[in-house]
Amino acid sequence: MENEEKMMTGEESLSVITEMINKTRVSVTQSSFHLLFWGWLIFVCSLSEFILWKFVGWTNSWYVWFFVIPGTVVSLIYGFTTGKKEKVFTYGTGIYVWTWIAFLFASTVFFIVYPLATGSVAKYMLLMAAIPLFISGVILKFRPLMWGAGAFWFLALVAHFGGETISGLAMPVAMIVGYLIPGYLLRKRGSHDTFQGA
Repeated sequence: MENEEKMMTGEESLSVITEMINKTRVSVTQSSFHLLFWGWLIFVCSLSEFILWKFVGWTNSWYVWFFVIPGTVVSLIYGFTTGKKEKVFTYGTGIYVWTWIAFLFASTVFFIVYPLATGSVAKYMLLMAAIPLFISGVILKFRPLMWGAGAFWFLALVAHFGGETISGLAMPVAMIVGYLIPGYLLRKRGSHDTFQGA
């Protein structure tokens, strides 16, 4: 009875606190890689589509989005190999990873029911992509990601109400504000390799 009721020593308390903190850590290296990789890929694809449509007059300019398929493969391979190297799969990492996987599934279903050939999908993708971006910002306690998500929602409205030319530029601008700038800031801040999440 006496052993059950004894108070924890300072060392035991510190051990419990450290364990709880470690369970919420998320890999910044992996987070920044995906933001920068997808930021540049989508920026190039969306800007290329706009230029080919606006200045070249190519009606099938949406073909550039097929580059997303090998991009998805690269991203999944990187995430899998990096994840295997991590010593602990934390709660924060689990939420982070599955949030983005859910977005991948939602995007796949979206493109099945609403093909790219039927028209601009920028506003819908920005609406959906803002959700995992915002959640990632909360998990990492990193406000630039949350502001980036807000920019995605705002630019979705711009894409809807701004007309064809303005709408065509909403996606590349969103990639700069929502993925690339936060991605580089996160990589700079993540020199210790991990970042404490919520």
